[in-house]
Amino acid sequence: MPTGAIETVAVTGAHGKAGRAGVAELLDHGYRVTASDIAGPVGRNSDLGCPTMRVDLTDYGQTIQALTGADAVVHLANIPEPGMLPPAETINRNTAMNHNVFLAAAALKLKRVVWASSETTLGLPFTEQGTGDGGTLRYAPVDEAHFPHPSSSYALSKVLGEVAAGHVSAWSGIPFVGLRITNIFDPAEYQRVPGFWEDPWSRAWNLWGYVDSRDVAAACRNAVEADSTGSQNVIIAAADTLMRQPSAQLLDEFFPGLERRGTVEGNRTLLSIEAARRTIGYAPAHSWRDGLL
Repeated sequence: MPTGAIETVAVTGAHGKAGRAGVAELLDHGYRVTASDIAGPVGRNSDLGCPTMRVDLTDYGQTIQALTGADAVVHLANIPEPGMLPPAETINRNTAMNHNVFLAAAALKLKRVVWASSETTLGLPFTEQGTGDGGTLRYAPVDEAHFPHPSSSYALSKVLGEVAAGHVSAWSGIPFVGLRITNIFDPAEYQRVPGFWEDPWSRAWNLWGYVDSRDVAAACRNAVEADSTGSQNVIIAAADTLMRQPSAQLLDEFFPGLERRGTVEGNRTLLSIEAARRTIGYAPAHSWRDGLL
């Protein structure tokens, strides 16, 4: 239920995989939601169940419009992954969107900012050892201290966003939470998982990590409701990996000799979610195993 001071939440990137799930989660828990995206149906044609507008967040004036009337923002709009656009365009657009949302939130005196950072800030892909394109894996499970190691303009845009979030939070006093989200799966996509098993190396680039879109949505709500201060950045992943093999066996085979910090039991995730548990009360409830095993 709404936490009193926060009743209306603006969600950007509302037609994306995380955005749709986030809007539904917030509505289901009693929040008023105003949604925006640069594409997709708007107004009465929107299928999100809440007021929806078309907004280009690289324009500060439009960003102000999207956030006006909200108590908090869940900012999920960005170029979603490396390689979709030329490197300069990726970093320019993502940086503009993030900075505009952060500064608009400060100008409008919002009570909380939740936004999508990325697992790529931690050094992905981990399978490119020694190439200059990644391979910065230093230990496992990877946690928040494994930062910053951007290996693409996309990852760099997220690192710059985290730096900006820290400063704007300090200037404004607004709590910020950056969600370092791993590879998002909708439930229907779990049918793809067995296809990874014959070639585990194909998913080693992020230590076999994934997260259910419903758990991403819950993390967004958790972060809206959290009693955190300053600017916090936490990894959001499922509690397990995509593989059938135990996590320790995967590390032995594909990353022999890698330092291990803490125990690696069963199929436990190698992208640590302990900070997210402590900081925002994140508790992933969904796994591909629920439907396939």
